[in-house]
Amino acid sequence: MNKTNTKKLAIAGVFCAVAAVGSLFSFPVFGSKCSPVQHMVNILCAILLGPGYGLGAAFAAALIRNLLGLGSLMAFPGSMFGALVCGVVYAKTKNILRTLIGEVFGTAILGGLCAYPIAIFFMGQSAAGLAFYAYLYRWRRDYIRSFDLQFEKIQHSAYHAEISQPIRRKKNVSDYA
Repeated sequence: MNKTNTKKLAIAGVFCAVAAVGSLFSFPVFGSKCSPVQHMVNILCAILLGPGYGLGAAFAAALIRNLLGLGSLMAFPGSMFGALVCGVVYAKTKNILRTLIGEVFGTAILGGLCAYPIAIFFMGQSAAGLAFYAYLYRWRRDYIRSFDLQFEKIQHSAYHAEISQPIRRKKNVSDYA
């Protein structure tokens, strides 16, 4: 049992280092610095180690990113909730697609909701409104917009399926004249 825990701890440490180094490749989104490598690490930790080690690796990576000046305070709630939710989802379902959706939900929705009070207390009121917009409003707006587009495509194709006639093939060149 001790060997397994040591092995998992070592793997979590490697994932933490990968996330910290991977945060060199980040891009700013309003009040936060988004690091796509952290999401990959969250999913790999969820699948290989479980939710507890994933949460620990996400916390350690966010702490290292902030100590080195590579991240913002928004790294804590986003990465930790993403790691926890995708770890729990994978432990319950053993389904990778649901794990990916769980990571997005944990980071965007739960992490965004928890980032709002952090932004108020530590970053000031204006940053809090910006963080709220960045995490929640844009996600909801884009989700609704994509749902509407998909619904319009379904309606459009159903309408054309009803009114379209079967296409007849013309056999001779004289049929085109």
